[in-house]
Order: sequence, then structure tokens, then C-alpha cells
Amino acid sequence: MLHMTPRRTLLAAIAALAALTLPAVVPHAAAQRPQRPRTGFAFYDVDRLYDTLPSPFYDDTDFTPQGRLKWDTERYRSKIRRTAAVIDSMALPLVALYGVENERVVRDLAAACRGDYSYLHRTLNTLDGLDFALLYYGDRFFPHRTEPGDRTLYVEGTLGRDTVGLLLVRDRRMLPWIIGELREERPQVRLLVAGSVTPRDAARWGLHDATARAEEAGRGTVRSGGRWVMRDRILADPRLEASRGDVYARRWLVDPSTGDLLRTIDRQRYRDGYGASLPVFVYIR
Repeated sequence: MLHMTPRRTLLAAIAALAALTLPAVVPHAAAQRPQRPRTGFAFYDVDRLYDTLPSPFYDDTDFTPQGRLKWDTERYRSKIRRTAAVIDSMALPLVALYGVENERVVRDLAAACRGDYSYLHRTLNTLDGLDFALLYYGDRFFPHRTEPGDRTLYVEGTLGRDTVGLLLVRDRRMLPWIIGELREERPQVRLLVAGSVTPRDAARWGLHDATARAEEAGRGTVRSGGRWVMRDRILADPRLEASRGDVYARRWLVDPSTGDLLRTIDRQRYRDGYGASLPVFVYIR
């Protein structure tokens, strides 16, 4: 479901009215064309953000008040607050999420953020019940097409003068067919591919691995075997003029004694941390 906050709706209406009523300004021939503003985009695996209600369609009993994790309202709200704190700290107009259970969770998360986010959620019908969602500023990005797939979600919309396609991926097995079809049928769309993708995917489809240099420097999104591993990436269409991407890491997300992430759940025990993964981000114009 696509949801726009009243404030964003009002801003969009004002912008549309201004475009109709203000006279056109023709720039002087010698004037330099101003650069388009940068827009930040992030991908964030929020690590199993379930509500407290049992589902009849998949097994989420651990994430209920009577389950192993004692997932009650207090723990759910703490997870919402901590996830919102990470998103607010990034302060980006486009934040793609993976690991949300349903629209209610996305709505609560958007409401907890200080940023005036609209949101878009689609159900993927997976065995674990986890979905993708998109938080976005409704006066910057205008989505007009969504296509959920097998652990993928494609969102297409207008960003400035460009049509941008956000392809969110948790299972890359269908990626060749999805990107191939987009390239053939919608060549004008500028792609951002985020999630479980590889440098080989970037090379195959002429995309730029925006997180490659961060990986070369030893940074990553998850901690494994005492080192950082780049599990999530952002691949950018060269036509988007993407700046060098990076991992969003802050001291308060990491245990200073071990260097590991402060997790919400660790070894099947509730720890009241932030999650098991760090976001990745990039700026585009």
C-alpha cells in the first residue's frame, strides 16, 4: 500500500499550483545550467521487525508474547524506536527496507521517524513473512509503478527529471530475467539495484558497484568470523551520476568490547540492540 502523509500531500499540491501559476523563466544563453541536487538513497535490512500477533500463514511464534523471545508490546516498541533512530540519523529522503512483517509495522516505523516520510509496502508471501518497504519524501519521489516478485520488489517513480527504478533484492536467482526485461522494455529507466547482489551483477548489466571501494577498505554490512562482510550492496545506473557509496556505521551501533553489532536478537536470545546488519547508502543526481 502507498501512503502519503497530509503534510507531504499539501506540499505536493502547493508545488503543482506554483508550477501552473508562476511565469516561465528563460535562462540567459550564457548562464550556466545549475546542477541538479543530490538525493540520498539507503538500503537497510532491519532484521526481523515483526509485530506481536501470531500469523496464520507462517510460523512467527518466537515473535509473540508467549514465544521464545517474549516478543511483547514493550519489546516491539523498543525495536521500532531503535530502527527509527538509525533512519533518522541517516536523514535521507529515500530509505528502502527489508525485514518488515506487514504494513502495520511500516506504518508504526514511519510514524516513529522524525522525518516526514510517506511509505510504500508490498506483501511478498514468503515463508518467513518478511517484506520490503520504502520510506520516501513525497515531495521528492513520486512512485507510479510497483511489481513484487520472488523476494524482490521493483518500485518505479519520478525523481526530479528522471524516471528511476528501485529494484530491491533478497534472492538474486531471478535477477537476470528481471533486469533483462527492464532493459528491453523500459530502457529509459535509470536503475538502482540494492540488497543481495554481487559485483558480477554490476559488470553483467553495466551498473556501477557504489559500495566497491568501501568493501576494498575493509568495511561491510555484517560481521562474520571476526571481519566485516559486504552482504548488501547498491548498484547504480551510470546515468544517475552516483557518488561513491558507503556503509552507514556509527559507534553506538557497535559493541565496543567485541566490535560486533549490537543485535536485537543474538543466539536466539533477546538483546534489545539495533539489528544484525548496517545500512548502505549512495547519493545520486
